[in-house]
Amino acid sequence: MRTNISRRFLLTTALASLAGGAMADAPKVSLRPQLRPEGGAEAARIRSVPSVDALIERAKLGGDVGFAVIDVKSGKPLEGVGAGDGMPPASVMKAITALYALETLGEGYRFETRLIATGPVKDGVLDGDLVLAGGGDPVLDTNGLADMAARLKKAGVTRVTGKLRAWAGALPFTRFIDDEQPLHVGYNPSLSGLNLNFNRVHFEWKRSGGDYTVAMDARSDRYRPSVRVARMRVANRKGPVYTYEDAGDHDAWTVASGALGNGGSRWLPVRRPGDYAAEVFTALAQAQGVTLSAGEVFEGTPEGKVLVSHLSEPLVPILKEMLKYSNNLTAELVGLTTSAARLGRPADLAASGAEMSAWAQETLGMTGAKLVDHSGLGEMSRVTPLGMARALARVHGDGRLKPILKPFLMRDSQGGIMRDHPVKVASKTGTLYFVSTLAGYATAPDGTELAFAVFTHNAKLREPIDSRSDVRPPGASSWNRRAKQLQQGLIERWSVMYAG
Repeated sequence: MRTNISRRFLLTTALASLAGGAMADAPKVSLRPQLRPEGGAEAARIRSVPSVDALIERAKLGGDVGFAVIDVKSGKPLEGVGAGDGMPPASVMKAITALYALETLGEGYRFETRLIATGPVKDGVLDGDLVLAGGGDPVLDTNGLADMAARLKKAGVTRVTGKLRAWAGALPFTRFIDDEQPLHVGYNPSLSGLNLNFNRVHFEWKRSGGDYTVAMDARSDRYRPSVRVARMRVANRKGPVYTYEDAGDHDAWTVASGALGNGGSRWLPVRRPGDYAAEVFTALAQAQGVTLSAGEVFEGTPEGKVLVSHLSEPLVPILKEMLKYSNNLTAELVGLTTSAARLGRPADLAASGAEMSAWAQETLGMTGAKLVDHSGLGEMSRVTPLGMARALARVHGDGRLKPILKPFLMRDSQGGIMRDHPVKVASKTGTLYFVSTLAGYATAPDGTELAFAVFTHNAKLREPIDSRSDVRPPGASSWNRRAKQLQQGLIERWSVMYAG
């Protein structure tokens, strides 16, 4: 028999309705439930559950801990700590971005990349420029460009009298998602309306005698075209590992010889995405027997006949991959595309973040949401745990978000995965140094479904971090592990407290 514990467990009257605002004057620690006088097995079961105080104390995170949990069936909040406090959502933000795109663009939306002829085509000769026009596709890769090149040849084009010119104006150019991050990390690439391989270039090195050979290419599983738009020089030094400079017509990288060893590879960000895509397409088209050369980027809006159109897969699988791998570029391009559709014009990252903030407040009830981007990489975004849990509860019935969230695997005391754990969780994680977030849905063994958000943040430990260094600060790994243990402990607590 289901008890009335959930009703007795409300923290404040401000939590009593999902339609209300964030908790005003919410206590920092939740209250213990009042057991019924008859007690019995259920009372004993609840007494065995660790208190919130005990779980937080055990984690020893310092800083701020906030969470909220809501019964999705009744829509009523059940428990919370600091639930009305705005905290950095980190990559949990991507779940909001997914909802933003699904409502505005629709599940079947596809990104389009086009080849546009600015002049007539006669006897296989295009008398004019060929424009590679991006449509903000976040998943365009070298294979996709190779397919476009093959289709161009199949359409009968063998020579272009003008130039191959890239157009990236569908979305504004952004050199960095967050300019406080290290310059060489692949998760902080440039953004534009034309993007290739997540705007990353493959760097490979091998020692040969006392020297190194290096290669920069736009590889896929089928192709490996070399590029000159990103160039690498090995420097005789121990550190820093990488330096970057905008050399005008290419990205100029150096790498410390002392960090290379005998060989290896990694992906580096591309800061000239339009030029990168144009160079790669030119090489692929030439391999098909099409005579053309790359020129300057196309300014304005291209007009002419569309010779080839490449469509991405539908939006839903793109979002599922985005959430699974927490891809920042995909999140930002999806968010920017959504804002452009809503506003009727491209908007820069700050304006697009503001547009998504307004949408989240109005549509999802996320009072006080302040979003500076769409990926969560920028640490100045703020979301309340109650606002996040409220949003998840509100959209649960439409069945669009939960199926594309990633399973959160519960672990034993040794850190091993417990695949047979009775509580099933579908969620989005978020991690910055000394920031750990988790939001999603937990299903108890009896089928009870809960929407929840757990945010942890230690600003004091973050303060001395050099954000441009990729050296992990001391204590960050163990702090993050304890944050994950707290998240699991809370989920297990709720599955006992609120299951039938």
